[in-house]
Amino acid sequence: MRILPFEEKHIPAAQSLALADYERERLLVPALPPVNQLLSLEAFVANALGVAAFEGEEMVGFLCCCEPFDHAFRSTETRGVFAPMGAHGAIPERRERIYAAMYQAAAEKWVKVGAVSHALCLYAHDEALQRQFFQYGFGLRCVDGIRPMTAIPVNPCEGYELLQLTPDEVEQVYPLEWALYEHYCQSPFFMRRTPPTREEFLATAHEDEALWFAAKHQGQVCAYVKVSATGETCVAAGNGYRHVNGAYCLPEHRGQGLYPNLLNTAIEAMGQLGYTRLGVDFESFNPTAWGFWRKHFASYTHSVVRRVDENIVRG
Repeated sequence: MRILPFEEKHIPAAQSLALADYERERLLVPALPPVNQLLSLEAFVANALGVAAFEGEEMVGFLCCCEPFDHAFRSTETRGVFAPMGAHGAIPERRERIYAAMYQAAAEKWVKVGAVSHALCLYAHDEALQRQFFQYGFGLRCVDGIRPMTAIPVNPCEGYELLQLTPDEVEQVYPLEWALYEHYCQSPFFMRRTPPTREEFLATAHEDEALWFAAKHQGQVCAYVKVSATGETCVAAGNGYRHVNGAYCLPEHRGQGLYPNLLNTAIEAMGQLGYTRLGVDFESFNPTAWGFWRKHFASYTHSVVRRVDENIVRG
């Protein structure tokens, strides 16, 4: 097997490999939309951080990443790189061996530009490939899920008012935003981010065509869900798609079916607007999210992360 720098002439074959991988996942997750192409790959040629694998004259795999960025995951002091869905792929046969060789070559490039946090978006049902990256020191961090815009089977929840918030009412959610950021800091989450000020929250509340839905108990907001136009992957957009971009329920109101009922309120409103798919993304080490979202959404990506020894970039 030969590992070469990823070049413009490799793009057509790479796009075919990436699309074939996506179609294999779509067979297992029918809610995923049909697509003709995942990503435009020209930018990955320009950053010179990608590789292509060849056996004879056949390209059997490619692995590219986005430009390196500081403060990986917005909660660390490290520089990171990320290989999104559609920016890598390989033939079904010998996938583990092909990816092992490609990562070894690509990771050398990534470390040379100071990136010590390496993240790749893998398909949730590609267990063999996940085992290969586990062998190389990666662990699961993020999950993307999707569902049709159909109601979740759940009994009605008495004693709550479920509604779509008007723009003037969105400010009522702000205390729950603070509670969400405090939740980020708790074990086993341990992810410290700076919460927005009230003014920052209101200034960005309606970006990305966001709509807000809330549950009220005795007149007070106790749960909310924010639904926006786009999500984290290249298929998380489009005229038929909407994405959960914020969600929280006060602990004392959990476990009684409130949140599925609140989601149904959002699903009904989105369905009336013509949307057919709803997506979500969450951290795997958030036990509340892990238990809830996987129950109601089909997982289609598992993003894995490795943090190499930072001293390697100093030596």
